[in-house]
Amino acid sequence: MGVPAFFRWLSRKYASIVVHCVEEKGKECKGVRIPVDTTKPNPNEVEFDNLYLDMNGIIHPCTHPEDKPAPKNEDEMMVSIFEYIDRLFNIVRPRRVLYMAIDGVAPRAKMNQQRSRRFRASKEGVELVEEKDRIREEILGRGGYLPPDEIKERFDSNCITPGTEFMDNLAQCLRYYVADRLSNDPGWKNVTVFLSDASVPGEGEHKIMDYIRRQRAQPNHDPNTHHCLCGADADLIMLGLATHEPNFTIIREEFKPNKPRPCALCGQMGHEIKDCQGTAREKQGQHDEFADSMPVSEQEFIFIRLCVLREYLARELTMDSLPFPFDFERSIDDWVFMCFFVGNDFLPHLPSLEIREGAIDRLVNIYKDVVHKTGGYLTENGYVNLERVELIMQAVGVAEDNIFKKRKEDDEGFKRRMKEKRKRMKDQRGPAYMTTGQFAPQALGRRGRPEAVENARHQAFDMRMQHNKDAAQSLKASIKNGGNSSAGPSGGADGRGMKRKAEDSDSEPEPEDNVRLWEDGWKQRYFKNKFDVDVSDEDFRKKVVRSYVEGLCWVLRYYYQGCASWKWYFPFHYAPFASDFKDLKGMFTDFEKDTKPFKPLEQLMGVFPAASGNFLPTTWRNLMSSPDSAIIDFYPDDFAIDLNGKKYAWQGVALLPFVDEARLRASLAEVYSDLTPEEVRRNSLGSDMMFLQKSHPLSDFIHELYRTESQEGTEIPAELCHGIQGTLNLDDDPILPDKPVASPIPTLRDITQNHAIGVKFKDPHFASDFVFKAVLLPGAKMPNKVLKPGDWEKGNREPWRPQLGFNQHRQQAHLDQSALSSSRYYHQGNVNN
Repeated sequence: MGVPAFFRWLSRKYASIVVHCVEEKGKECKGVRIPVDTTKPNPNEVEFDNLYLDMNGIIHPCTHPEDKPAPKNEDEMMVSIFEYIDRLFNIVRPRRVLYMAIDGVAPRAKMNQQRSRRFRASKEGVELVEEKDRIREEILGRGGYLPPDEIKERFDSNCITPGTEFMDNLAQCLRYYVADRLSNDPGWKNVTVFLSDASVPGEGEHKIMDYIRRQRAQPNHDPNTHHCLCGADADLIMLGLATHEPNFTIIREEFKPNKPRPCALCGQMGHEIKDCQGTAREKQGQHDEFADSMPVSEQEFIFIRLCVLREYLARELTMDSLPFPFDFERSIDDWVFMCFFVGNDFLPHLPSLEIREGAIDRLVNIYKDVVHKTGGYLTENGYVNLERVELIMQAVGVAEDNIFKKRKEDDEGFKRRMKEKRKRMKDQRGPAYMTTGQFAPQALGRRGRPEAVENARHQAFDMRMQHNKDAAQSLKASIKNGGNSSAGPSGGADGRGMKRKAEDSDSEPEPEDNVRLWEDGWKQRYFKNKFDVDVSDEDFRKKVVRSYVEGLCWVLRYYYQGCASWKWYFPFHYAPFASDFKDLKGMFTDFEKDTKPFKPLEQLMGVFPAASGNFLPTTWRNLMSSPDSAIIDFYPDDFAIDLNGKKYAWQGVALLPFVDEARLRASLAEVYSDLTPEEVRRNSLGSDMMFLQKSHPLSDFIHELYRTESQEGTEIPAELCHGIQGTLNLDDDPILPDKPVASPIPTLRDITQNHAIGVKFKDPHFASDFVFKAVLLPGAKMPNKVLKPGDWEKGNREPWRPQLGFNQHRQQAHLDQSALSSSRYYHQGNVNN
């Protein structure tokens, strides 16, 4: 979800929700790899029933990683994805269900964000190439050294979009992967596997939520199912809370900021491309054995326990003396709804609400103050009470002027502190030959002892890189000063005539801000600059507010009931102010009924820039670039990015034209006849797949459907599959037991002894006006309380490390100095022997 810093804020405020994953590693004996036995109890001391994978969060880092060399080709990418899923399966060890969901065609409300991301990615790719060429020319022109420029085809991550050949190949590869694991891995034997590939409409995480909602509405659903959902998006936390399942856990990669990345120009570590000096890489080790040895540590995972988050929220949201009965489940839904105001994938955040400024805490405090006046909760089962929301917004609106002024004061204070810090660091910096870090000299009589040397090789590498950087900067200063090697103030007679460095200047260049929210008249300037209308235009302001209100209703419905409209979207780049939310009663009634999603190739036309047109049929591609195209204006070669008060371009607003659906469809109608049979297949909507091992209780039932060539949908007998219900249909190209499965990847073997069976699966059907209840189910048992009195303040005080696994009494082992010395001795002995 589009809430920058949401997880950082959440994990700091509610620190005990985070648990480090315990991961058992495979072993190697005499060159033979022994995999982990996932049939054994989970080393995290918790047993999960269902594991759900939001696959796009796996596909992207596996195909174009940021912290390690990228795969050489598509086959390596697929293998990397398989290995990533294996790691997650090993950590979680689901006992009932594995659900893999890839993003399909998204609702129109999401397509606007996808369009912005893909246009940005294309623009940034072009700019990076231009910057590399410019800096390379400068460095070589002054006699610097750079390795030869490798000419290789850049992987266009825009291909990770429904309808492309890449996504079609990925679906085939995952079918093979599932069949292989069901046939050969004992841990998969009793697991029911669902695969919802990119041909099935809907975002991955929302396809998962739809499955959970529909299963928990069945009479045979186990209300104590332990769910584990994998993904890094912040909205997964809100989606997990919205299920009202008592046992729900998120697993995600542990975020480690400032991970080292190689320079995109010279490939060396320790600097970015803009700071590259073109110095030759020195030999690392006697035989250059340490070249390219900067460690790429394996990414670790953490659990986020939503049951513990519910404990925190119960303490924070509980209110006494209400004029209506307090219902904690309803207050959870209101909290989720209020989080939408600080940003999401479908609406821009309100200007006065920034999560880094404590916006959610502010909203919760206002909510608790005015809830007595509202007469009830803000939401119910995903439907919004707008009159009550208006009271919250008006309370925020009263404080808007002070919020903007304090934001400016805080920003100026931060800049002042950073300037003072840079000055202190410069004053304290020792000579270039002085060692730093673990090897830094310590003052006599100092109470604190130096840190233990943890990795001498890496520390030495860092020192060497810093020395190279200092030397390069000295050389650059020497060249600029006409051969005078002294770069300091003493380099000249009195230091005059030298250009002052940016870090010494009194002010850094700031992006121009014409709105100046901290000054009087901010609302007039905002509407004039952002919407090109006068603030006195009440009808226009009401139009923006109405669209935003529709958006709030659409997003909440999307989280609790499913997609209310595939066509709706917010038609502005900016949000209104909280103080503009007036007279909301009756402003929204309902969405258009029976809307349909785009087809995959149609979505590609709606979200791709012309530079990614190679993924489309030729005549469709021409509509993006031909001057005669009726929709050429949808595909600008360049576009403005409004920083909107931010510092970096990625934080700004891409000012792209919105796609007119009617015009797009009219233009595509003229080229639909040009599609080949293969393109027609990729442009059609697909179905979810269910896979089982042939020893599964449901396997014989499915095999009988194939034997009798059943042409009608068949309901799953709930007693055969852990209460799971849905409709089964025969697959056109089925995976069947004892029939070999060909490998789509040349480096992997065919499955000659296949024990898997696959069939099409459809979630249980409900009437369009059915309302899924956002409540705890009868029979649900609440987990044991985890928080202790001291945990309430833990996240905001001393440094704190998450516990390891789910057992809070687990003792974490560590080695003292003597043990470390012994381990080094034995390790060296083994190496020498």
